[in-house]
Amino acid sequence: MYRFLELTVSQCMTVAIKTVRSDTSLGELDLLFRKHDFNGLPVVENGRMIGLVTKFDFLKAFVFTTTQLVPHYNELMQRSVREVMTEKVVHVEPQAPLTRVLQMMVDLRSRSFPVVEQNKDLVGIIAREDIMRALQEATSGSLGEHRS
Repeated sequence: MYRFLELTVSQCMTVAIKTVRSDTSLGELDLLFRKHDFNGLPVVENGRMIGLVTKFDFLKAFVFTTTQLVPHYNELMQRSVREVMTEKVVHVEPQAPLTRVLQMMVDLRSRSFPVVEQNKDLVGIIAREDIMRALQEATSGSLGEHRS
């Protein structure tokens, strides 16, 4: 268990991640959400994370009020991720202690956090599954890096 206390995000994060660009259409995003079992995707421009788009953000595009008519489905699917994404995203740095990230996940009830360098370069994602794997490996003595 003591090994877990020494781990950092960079040792356990997933580096092969799916991303989208801000000009990705909601139609394309819908296909990605259907194909992959992701709750959200980082929005990246030139290697730098500029936001996050979640299934919740996607669904917000369909909300209407009594003063706003619902656009046709095809019109909505042509809108861009830029129009619905969340720009202010809680993220962690690669050198952050895994124990701190675990506490953040519990406190914020989050499934994952993007891993971002100080210059805003996206380098990975740390998810609940990564932390659970690290806990299991640290307590069984078979700690190895998960990089896929």
